[in-house]
Amino acid sequence: MANEKLEVLTALDAAKTQFYHFTAIVIAGMGFFTDAYDLFCISLVTKLLGRIYYTKEGAEKPGSLPPNVSAAVNGVALCGTLAGQLFFGWLGDKMGRKRVYGMTLLLMVICSIASGLSFGHTANGVISTLCFFRFWLGFGIGGDYPLSATIMSEYSNKKTRGAFIAAVFAMQGFGILAGGIFAIIVSSAFTAKYDVPAYQVDPIASTPPQADYVWRIILMFGAIPAALTFYSRSKMPETARYTALVAKNAKQAAADMSKVLQVDIEAEQEKIEQMSENKANLFGLFSKDFLLRHGLHLLGTTSTWFLLDIAFYSQNLFQKDIFSAIGWIPPAKTMSAVEEVFRIARAQTLIALVSTVPGYWFTVALIDVMGRFTIQLMGFFFMTVFMFAIAIPYHHWTLKENRFGFVAMYSLTFFFANFGPNATTFVVPAEIFPARLRSTCHGISAAAGKAGAIVGAFGFLYLAQNKDKAKTDAGYPPGIGVKNSLIVLGVINFLGMLCTLLVPESKGKSLEEMSGEYEEENKNNAEKE
Repeated sequence: MANEKLEVLTALDAAKTQFYHFTAIVIAGMGFFTDAYDLFCISLVTKLLGRIYYTKEGAEKPGSLPPNVSAAVNGVALCGTLAGQLFFGWLGDKMGRKRVYGMTLLLMVICSIASGLSFGHTANGVISTLCFFRFWLGFGIGGDYPLSATIMSEYSNKKTRGAFIAAVFAMQGFGILAGGIFAIIVSSAFTAKYDVPAYQVDPIASTPPQADYVWRIILMFGAIPAALTFYSRSKMPETARYTALVAKNAKQAAADMSKVLQVDIEAEQEKIEQMSENKANLFGLFSKDFLLRHGLHLLGTTSTWFLLDIAFYSQNLFQKDIFSAIGWIPPAKTMSAVEEVFRIARAQTLIALVSTVPGYWFTVALIDVMGRFTIQLMGFFFMTVFMFAIAIPYHHWTLKENRFGFVAMYSLTFFFANFGPNATTFVVPAEIFPARLRSTCHGISAAAGKAGAIVGAFGFLYLAQNKDKAKTDAGYPPGIGVKNSLIVLGVINFLGMLCTLLVPESKGKSLEEMSGEYEEENKNNAEKE
């Protein structure tokens, strides 16, 4: 009896694509929409905060955040995300995906709103409050990674599972666009109402008191899409794989999925009880069995995500340098505070539109055709190629006549990150581990990614500084220069390509085939007979 797979799981694997698949994508994807929106709009807001709170009277250039403050504002959400991925990943396997899912969203909504509020009017008061709430916002966002991926993979059929999980992740692209578009709307409305001069014309009038509302409105808006899906999340049934394989309640699993799939499914409690009697299949995360069976897989998913995020997040850092170099963003002193928000938002939205968003959807369209392994290997390969192509003749690209070639190369690196490892590193850990450890292992892999993001965002901020002390940004020690930093990134992408060899292909296979949950079962039953 136990040699056969549970009917409820077979029904899910073979289910045709239905309306509930799409509602699940939207409900799960809203967390990522908020995540991308929040991470994205902070880069727009930091410039404005620098002008409002750190401008010195009589200075020829507008104020900017000191290095330690900038690192705190940008990095504290990443630290929160890392902690949230580990904590909620573990909790999702202990308490169930659904029960924890609402908590993460609630945390995101509350902290998005609170990020726009601050205690006091001094720079310290504002920045401290902002950092505190952004840490907890990150904590909520972190929980969304393992839970959304696991829920989507457990709801999907095996034929289009990769596309569904990738589509949840691709909602990030829409979050990035929404962040840019909303910032453009707010800054345009503001400029239309208040006629504000450039900094060099009138330093004080270029940042009117009302500008303080602009960054708050932009940050708080992130709460709206998340709040809209809260009710739908609370109505989602627990995934059948968790209910049957972890909570061991076949009747509930069959009832939930009969409703969702609109077919009659038999509850097979005795099969589940037979499976529970088999202790060999109940190994924990820190057991020898796990190490033998999934140790290399976990090493593969953590190392590839870690290496990818170093490259991915540090690329984001030289966006503004690139925009300034090609003349999309004029020098700060020639603009008013709000015009600067408008210019940066417009430039980032354009890059998102031409390279980031299409990359995500290429993955969604092709992941179940080409397979995860091929897309990841190909993505890392092209990222390596384009990174070296930018780095080695770096001086050539800095010349004014070559600036469009530079943007094209830069956009292609982003395109192949998203049509490549940025999407696949999210998909694979949700497919290859056993149900009772799936959310935990995804959380561990994602947290390794965020550790890479922290290295990318801060290590490279210092590394890319000019070798000449006189030419470094205010407050930074000399680094190795942009060219050498880009060469280091090329090497990191190449290592990512090598680590991809540890990751198994899961295209077209059921989750239980990938995790070996049934093989072990069948082997033990055969031995008993």
